[in-house]
Amino acid sequence: MKTKQKKSADSAEKDSMLLEFFHGEIKDIYWAEKHLLKAIPKMSKAATAAELKEAFNNHLEETKGHVERLEQVFELLGYKPQSKKCEAMEGITREGDSIVEETETGTSTRDLGLILAGQKVEHYEIATYGGLVQLARNLGHDDVADILETTLNEEKTADEKLTAIAEESVNYDAAQEEEA
Repeated sequence: MKTKQKKSADSAEKDSMLLEFFHGEIKDIYWAEKHLLKAIPKMSKAATAAELKEAFNNHLEETKGHVERLEQVFELLGYKPQSKKCEAMEGITREGDSIVEETETGTSTRDLGLILAGQKVEHYEIATYGGLVQLARNLGHDDVADILETTLNEEKTADEKLTAIAEESVNYDAAQEEEA
């Protein structure tokens, strides 16, 4: 049977491993958010529907805030802000680029593809931030969890906005387009 001291040492070791994992995941999403600062303007430029362009532009401003919040998280954890390439986000945004290349300029079909690409980004971020909030709470960093939860809620709202744009007009408009 383990003594309290042994349990305490094991717990500290696990916390240290968990903290290291958490730190790595923060670096990963930091890279992803910074990468999106370059990808979102491309999506906005490729969009035709005014409300879609506006949604992308608004989310670009929010993404700048996400980067700033992550820098605050690094500071609270006592780390220098660093990024680690997020292979998942790179792949998702590359897929978005291919949608633009494979669809006709000025079509609702392209807009629908951009909405789908944007939602893939949002769903990845929702999953990541949701997990990070829980990890932060498990590590006793409620202040960090609260910051991450603010971003999580913004990501959910962005996803809902894209759904609304699709449902209110773009899906119908795309269905009416004829092949060129």
